Amino acid sequence: MKKNKLKKQLVITLLALLSSSLVFAQGAGAAATPASNEAFNALLANGLIFFAGLTMLGAVLALFHLLSMMIKVQQIKIYQEQGIESYLQEVEKTTKEPWWKSQYKAWTNVVPVEKEDSVMLDHNYDGIRELDNSLPPWWVAMFYITIILGVVFLGYYHVLGGPSQAEEYNAEMKVAEQAKAAFAATQANTIDEDNLEASADAKDLAIGKTIYTTNCVACHGANGEGGVGPNLTDKFWIHGGDITNVYKTIKNGVAEKGMIAWSAQLKPADMLKVSSYVLSLQGTNPPNGKAPQGVEYVPETEEAEN
Repeated sequence: MKKNKLKKQLVITLLALLSSSLVFAQGAGAAATPASNEAFNALLANGLIFFAGLTMLGAVLALFHLLSMMIKVQQIKIYQEQGIESYLQEVEKTTKEPWWKSQYKAWTNVVPVEKEDSVMLDHNYDGIRELDNSLPPWWVAMFYITIILGVVFLGYYHVLGGPSQAEEYNAEMKVAEQAKAAFAATQANTIDEDNLEASADAKDLAIGKTIYTTNCVACHGANGEGGVGPNLTDKFWIHGGDITNVYKTIKNGVAEKGMIAWSAQLKPADMLKVSSYVLSLQGTNPPNGKAPQGVEYVPETEEAEN
């Protein structure tokens, strides 16, 4: 009866569509002028094609609906032969179980704990039995995820124009250089006292001269000729004449001679600059130079030559 009712509804729908198209065509034909006949014919042809397409689509949908009804009727007959309980169980399974859960079972082929006897093998080692079970669901899930990530990776880097390995390398190297420069900026005032080198850079010497003029002129003179403190332009030094000894003298001071420790007021880099400037005064022989004090300093290179 349901099939007959469906057929009747389908026939009525088709007749209604056909009659409406004919009425539309007649009305349009009566109103059309000879000059517009060509446009009217094109419109009529397109309308008939459109309605024909709708009719075919309705017929296909009706056919699929009839086939699904026939399949359900056949399933009901089978379940009736097997028993009403199996039918109800199948209906309950298909109606209550979420689709994602059924899909999860299909992908992982997982066997519940209560049904492990169905996959138990005959192997028995000292009471330890073996299951012929599938891989753990979490492992299978990771496997599927890696496949998806592989597809995404391929699409992004090889289809959509993502950065190549060379481009990523250059970008990372640029970031590393910036980080290196930032770190070097924080270490600008860190000095290794075991490996000091006097600077000959004009900018460093100019900064060292400014520091000397501000802090050292009162004791050593404007040109290093000496005063309260010793002469800094000759070859004689009380506490050593190499860059390391000069730096440490400025840093730690000489309390018994009245020279303060400048480490509390000057940064290590600035103390190295003023030490380099002091050494640059060697041999300038300014007027009114103070008499030599201490021991003559001979560089190691000269000692090796002698």
